[in-house]
Amino acid sequence: MLFMVIERFRDADMVPIYQRLRAEGRMLPDGLDYVDSWIEPNFARCFQLMRCDDLRLLQQWVLKWRGLGVSLEIVPVVPSKDTREVVAPLLDQLEAEAGSPA
Repeated sequence: MLFMVIERFRDADMVPIYQRLRAEGRMLPDGLDYVDSWIEPNFARCFQLMRCDDLRLLQQWVLKWRGLGVSLEIVPVVPSKDTREVVAPLLDQLEAEAGSPA
């Protein structure tokens, strides 16, 4: 499963997080994969895409970042291409209904 992890830095201060990251790396437990991340220009938030099948791994990882002035929100996400596949049959049905005589 994919998860968007939204990090909010207290007072837009990401320095403590970057210090820990430089010193200890991402500290990911086996089975939790970092995909990519994006930072807002004002340093208020970071958006990280993570992958895992066991939510306890996310919990283990979150605990490693306690006390550094960051809060973490974890949102399950589905890739757009997968969502299109789920929605396609409904769109086909709606198009068929719209084209049939009343």
